[in-house]
Amino acid sequence: MNQKPAVLVTGASTGIGAVYADRFARRGHDIVLVARNTTRMAALAERLRIETGVNVDVVQADLTDGQDLARIEQRLREDQRIGVLVNNAGMSLPRGFLQQKGEDISRLIGLNVTAVTRLAHAAAQRFAERGEGAIINVASVVGLAPEMGATVYGATKAFVLFLSQGLNVELASKGVHVQAVLPAATRTEIWEHTGVDVNTLKGVMEVDDLVDAALVGFDRGELVTIPPLPDAGQWSTLDTARQAMLPNFSQSQPAERYRRAA
Repeated sequence: MNQKPAVLVTGASTGIGAVYADRFARRGHDIVLVARNTTRMAALAERLRIETGVNVDVVQADLTDGQDLARIEQRLREDQRIGVLVNNAGMSLPRGFLQQKGEDISRLIGLNVTAVTRLAHAAAQRFAERGEGAIINVASVVGLAPEMGATVYGATKAFVLFLSQGLNVELASKGVHVQAVLPAATRTEIWEHTGVDVNTLKGVMEVDDLVDAALVGFDRGELVTIPPLPDAGQWSTLDTARQAMLPNFSQSQPAERYRRAA
């Protein structure tokens, strides 16, 4: 029996999720692949079994479907082998906010926010009871940059960052490691779905490089890992400034600047 915890990876048929599955398999972890595309997952599973010798389960699921999402939640709650959740599945939308359709926005939020939260919740309960486990949430630098224009997508990724920070506050003392990974432009199929030719973009990171860097941050126990950011001090400065405001939020009266007419 494999003594290392199994790793459940969502969005595992291609891109970032597939590379996470590959890297954890090469570390000797059994893998549970979750995605919609069974054919791609089957091919990946077969390769990983041959190349690494680990056990690989393939679970077809559309995480925007309530029944499918509930099945994966149940797997996380009941499968005692699983000790790492890679919350990677996500989507984006083409065009700007004014051109997007309401039903598409709802589906985006369903995958990027609702599914991520519910799967983290299902995993966290068991991990906390056991006193160990890890949750990796794939967010995005877009969640820090409304100027990039992907309004709803960026808002969902800002949520994932906040969720990860909040989970860390609640779970770190219980032995659960939470990591938020914030990629910038990465060479994945998400660009095709939004009608953008990735080859026209500058500064696009290869998926292998992204995941390898993210795993360096994971091994170091980082809460927030931003693979493209050269100066870690910039994130530290931002986070320190945020924390410096916290004592000023507890006030019985509005700040003086709001107690006089403009």
